[in-house]
Amino acid sequence: MSVDRTQVLHAAAALLSRKATATMDEVARSAGIGRATLHRHFAGRDALVRALEDLGLQELEAALDRAGLDDGPEDEAVRRLVGEVEGVAPLLSFLVTENQLFEGEQQNEGWERIDARVSALFRRGQENGVFRIDLTPAWLAEAFYGLVGSGAWAVQDGRVAAKDFQYMIAELLLGGARRSVEK
Repeated sequence: MSVDRTQVLHAAAALLSRKATATMDEVARSAGIGRATLHRHFAGRDALVRALEDLGLQELEAALDRAGLDDGPEDEAVRRLVGEVEGVAPLLSFLVTENQLFEGEQQNEGWERIDARVSALFRRGQENGVFRIDLTPAWLAEAFYGLVGSGAWAVQDGRVAAKDFQYMIAELLLGGARRSVEK
């Protein structure tokens, strides 16, 4: 029987985004394969997490592409971005808590590409007078990631309805990021 590596990664992502401390045995069960099969594909938890990072970065970059960050008003681009990342939000919330991904010289350059793209959206919004200039684009990007991760956890825990994910994140982020109009 052939094992679809992507399906295994998606099953692992679904489990680990709900239970970050899941064992490799639990990951194998959630993917419907044996532990030995899982270990043939991923030598250990570190290899699995790195593969999940690659998958998450690919899916996140695809979401950024679909969102059309350079198109139209910046606040509308943020709304599209929130909508497009919703599907990868649980995996993103898991990955950003995995310190091993951000320590030392082994950091995947994909994070820098994503940060640059999201920060550029906020920078453009600042230059066009849409977003506050007292908050750095890097900080606004971090706020975006934090809200997406928190929103994913809240939906998974049943504290927030999934249908409210996009609205709540976009409204809170934009409410804090928008430049106020002085009267």
